[in-house]
Amino acid sequence: MTDLNLEVTYFEKAGAHNTDKALEIAKKYADQFNIKDIVLASTTGTVAEKASQIFNPNEYNVVIITHCYYFVNGNTRQEFPEEKLKELENKGLKFHIGTHAMSGIERGLRLNKEAWIFVDMLAKMLGWQFSQGVKVCIEISSTVVDAGLIPDINRDIIVVGGTGRGADTVCLIKPAPTSEFKTLRVKAILAKPL
Repeated sequence: MTDLNLEVTYFEKAGAHNTDKALEIAKKYADQFNIKDIVLASTTGTVAEKASQIFNPNEYNVVIITHCYYFVNGNTRQEFPEEKLKELENKGLKFHIGTHAMSGIERGLRLNKEAWIFVDMLAKMLGWQFSQGVKVCIEISSTVVDAGLIPDINRDIIVVGGTGRGADTVCLIKPAPTSEFKTLRVKAILAKPL
């Protein structure tokens, strides 16, 4: 890839009200750079549903990363409605429901007021220094590679994340598995909240 001259969108405020614009930006740059792997965070299905209307699964490898089972607590099995998940899978979207690259046991310890451990601290620092959405994009880029849902990790991917609910961040990323995390590259932040 040669030098890039990109337009970056900075949203005044984080949140779900930026979802449509974030997906529009993701589509624009996916088409401009001929990127076929689109990775999106979606915890309740809203972003996944909207993405299914923008990215044709026959043309794009659309992968949705949602929270693992019992992420919220031991009483809530899954935030993403099972019937919506099946409906979107039937449309050709792929899903990963599992532990995220920067979560798992370390997050559980922190939530129980135990010691902070490096990976959990790294996740928090990325969120504090850049934005929650940038942290999400980096995290799910490794998560999706570990799950084997990106056919060629030597090509760039477009990643969409957010702050809480919805989407407000779009990144161009050269992905890497968690075992080679230091080789992951955020090539461009295409949209994020201020």
